[in-house]
Amino acid sequence: MTAPYSGRCNCGAVSVTITAEPVATRQCWCRQCQKSAAGGPTNNAMFPTEAVELEGLRGDYVYVAASGNVLTQEFCLECGTPVLGRSSARPQFRTIRLGLLDEGHGLGPAMAIWTEEAPPWAVIDPALESWPQQPPPPNVSQQ
Repeated sequence: MTAPYSGRCNCGAVSVTITAEPVATRQCWCRQCQKSAAGGPTNNAMFPTEAVELEGLRGDYVYVAASGNVLTQEFCLECGTPVLGRSSARPQFRTIRLGLLDEGHGLGPAMAIWTEEAPPWAVIDPALESWPQQPPPPNVSQQ
């Protein structure tokens, strides 16, 4: 599938419409993502902020990540479905959780990041580009 992408949380209270292709798709193994993903990684697609339209009430959790950036994780206030992440270092992007998108979106991670924080039992696809910590920002020409 190609843009536009759409999706909603488990209860339908939060919905998203995205009018652009992702600039990156990632699997994140940082400890904060493991906590929000019940022990595994989060699987994400980064989109230009202006291409993401969200509706519905969301809560957020704000913290300073190991990268030193201030991260915000948003979730549905009704059902708790993870919605997105955003970073103070990259306000031009919204990192949408792939599970929020409607079935058939066709997106999957192209890289695994923060792999040094993955648990010993983690299975990380060797075909993915891998970064032990924070990778460089997506290529500006991809925006």
